[in-house]
Amino acid sequence: MAVVARTPVKVCGLTREQDVDAAVAAGVDAVGFVRYPPSPRYVTAERAAELARRLPPFVTPVLLFVNADPDDVAATAAGVPGAVIQFHGDETPQQCWISAGHGALSFLRAARIPLDPQARRPDLDQFVRDYARARGLLLDAHVSGYGGGGRSFDWSLLPEKIDAHVVLGGGLTADNVGAGIAALRPRCRTLAVDVSSGVESGKGIKDEQKIIDFVAAVREADEKAGR
Repeated sequence: MAVVARTPVKVCGLTREQDVDAAVAAGVDAVGFVRYPPSPRYVTAERAAELARRLPPFVTPVLLFVNADPDDVAATAAGVPGAVIQFHGDETPQQCWISAGHGALSFLRAARIPLDPQARRPDLDQFVRDYARARGLLLDAHVSGYGGGGRSFDWSLLPEKIDAHVVLGGGLTADNVGAGIAALRPRCRTLAVDVSSGVESGKGIKDEQKIIDFVAAVREADEKAGR
């Protein structure tokens, strides 16, 4: 039997204590708090810190920002020790590094992939080089506004090789995450998955059973890959 790496799972857009607890109980590796005011999943810096204090060791808090002021990024991160920053807007490499540099913070950089197969796609090779200091590259669907909007893109249109630690997002559910893992894992250094709307009963309201089912689907995909 081949040895296959365990796929880390992040649940993003948490707003309630019970959802944080459900994600932890299901065995996720990271939880995300959205610091983008237009989002229905937005939480204040104080609320993010309050929710993050519920996390046990080795479950990573992730703070999502879109074109935010670097001082706001640094101030929020100061209240959430060990947080990883997720830049999901139009931040340049310098802006990501300056913001992270305030507290020597790790960061992820999101790349938005068009839904239309005919649309111009970002040069991911160049993107990876530009954001070489990022811990990982998050792939999300390019929809109106920021965030994936619960939509998945065509994974087959991605490059055959992506020289980065990749986090796959964009419309993932328990029904399709296995196919996403199978499609992307061979193409990158390592693969993690990121879910938000796919485990919700309403915007910003997570469903405990959906979280359990999603994590189970990821583990099933890992098991299949190891056979």
